[in-house]
Amino acid sequence: MNAEAAKKKETAMGVLDASVSEELGKMRNAGTLKAFHYISTPMDTEVRMEDAGKVLVLSSNNYLGLANHPEVIEAGKKALDTYGAGTSSVRFICGTVSIHRQIEEKLAKLSHTEAALTYVSCWAANTGVIPALVGEQDALISDELNHASIIDGCRMAKGKRLRYKHSDMADLERCLKEAEGARRILVITDGVFSMEGDLAKLPEIITLSKRYGAAVMLDDSHGVGVMGTHGRGTAEHFGVEGQVDVITGTLGKALGGAAGGYVAASKAVIEYLNQVSRPQLFSNALPATVAGSALKAIEVLEREPQRVARLHALVKQMRDGLKARGFKPLEGDSAIVPIIVGETAFAITMSKELLKEGIFITGFGFPVVPEGAARLRIQICASLTDAQIAFALDKFEMVGKRLGVI
Repeated sequence: MNAEAAKKKETAMGVLDASVSEELGKMRNAGTLKAFHYISTPMDTEVRMEDAGKVLVLSSNNYLGLANHPEVIEAGKKALDTYGAGTSSVRFICGTVSIHRQIEEKLAKLSHTEAALTYVSCWAANTGVIPALVGEQDALISDELNHASIIDGCRMAKGKRLRYKHSDMADLERCLKEAEGARRILVITDGVFSMEGDLAKLPEIITLSKRYGAAVMLDDSHGVGVMGTHGRGTAEHFGVEGQVDVITGTLGKALGGAAGGYVAASKAVIEYLNQVSRPQLFSNALPATVAGSALKAIEVLEREPQRVARLHALVKQMRDGLKARGFKPLEGDSAIVPIIVGETAFAITMSKELLKEGIFITGFGFPVVPEGAARLRIQICASLTDAQIAFALDKFEMVGKRLGVI
């Protein structure tokens, strides 16, 4: 590289750094810059944090307390010994191993579908499934509060894109009427909306969709392991198992807390995705260690439904305790208990004050949620003790009064 070319490269890099540094400065001045805390112990109800010592975790997706379960850990180790550290390839070249069949058969059974297919994350599943199923002749209809991965998947689809007001069935029907004539119509919804903690009106969505010849796709990442008597998800909660056409989910929350995602559907849909879904075709296969841990996590879920019952009881305990202390958490049946506190900077400040008191919880603000609707999102774990819940409620009351929230 000659001197002139090197100078141009240096100048271009300087422009980029200056530009992003300016944006970071704006976030810093506004008090909205996110902080990342390093944890030096396994994920559990209590962890050790490098900058805060021992803290109680109320911000984890570890809904069933299985991320550090001895059997789940041992199953991952066994899969590591059996299959190695990674597949080193995509599925259709040489990355398919026998444990993929095992986990996919288990996930299909859990989802009440004919088949399933794993991805490296549910983000990859959503951005792989939606564009594959919705071509130029098709239409998709999405709830306005769907997860960012669904939104990105919809943006990648070439078909007609429609959006209905959150859980508004009249607006959904409007969209269904507008989509009439499309080759395929896909209605997409979260099962549990992660920032609100509320549930999709799944029975009504299914009924409306059938009336207009549309298929239903459900992202149940925050529902599997949480909703329903046996933790099979939002469909079980509403008694509509087997009536959802496509289900996506994650292995990174209730089912072991590691990584990985999946789609469960008919054999025809799964085979089609195997052939055309780009993240499936061009990304390495799910690591065997993750598959092994998730298999064991599902086994524990099926063997110990009392974990789900305990989770539901703790959610009620936390929600009732917050209300008794003057807070107004959003209503819902999931394990997510959001408290709206206003501006983004204030939510971050409140989370920092709680961390000082030994409570680890994240403040969420814009652009994750609308400005002015920033919140603290409590996520309950079935392994929490009554004493830990009482400790958390006392600290919330203390910080809430200190900051004038209650």
